Amino acid sequence: MIVTGTDTGVGKTVVTAALAAKAAAEGQRVVMVKPAQTGLAPGEESDAETVARLAGVRVLELARYPDPLAPRTAARTSGLPELPMKTVVEAVAALDEDLVLIEGAGGLLVQLGEDGWTVADLAAALDARLVVVARAGLGTLNHTALTLEALGRRGLSADVVIGSWPREPGLADRTNREDLPPVAGVVPEGAGALPPTEFRAAAPTWFTP
Repeated sequence: MIVTGTDTGVGKTVVTAALAAKAAAEGQRVVMVKPAQTGLAPGEESDAETVARLAGVRVLELARYPDPLAPRTAARTSGLPELPMKTVVEAVAALDEDLVLIEGAGGLLVQLGEDGWTVADLAAALDARLVVVARAGLGTLNHTALTLEALGRRGLSADVVIGSWPREPGLADRTNREDLPPVAGVVPEGAGALPPTEFRAAAPTWFTP
């Protein structure tokens, strides 16, 4: 399963952790793969480390670049090798867990590595299910529709999850939730700040059966 988003900062990492915690609570063996991590400040927790802390699952990071940019761009600016998609496909094929969760970077068509491959390309190569993480507020209808249309043109489909549902949702939030495609999950605002035990207990309740 690949977790992507309508944009950067929409809550992909916390949604990935919640999906991992839900699957682990169901008795599945779970591993999270982060193909490329970019732009960490000194002492800042990586996306993979966040998922490991919140969900308590094994994680695997394949490449890391210092600049806070799209992965392929960050590789170029740092002079480090671009990540081949083949490396990700082979790494996933070598795993034997029941569920492999792959978290992308930015949105669906951000270039992640060598030759400009994207999450959409990776999903096609792996024949993977997708989860699109969307915002609750203004702009989400267009961003989500564009993302789903791009997937549909490639013969791919996805579930939609709201990555951060406000504690006090406004009119736009409430109506967007009604107007989005059927939502498969809603993760509450601030979920990533919960203690791991509380996060793991609550995560299964954030998704539809």
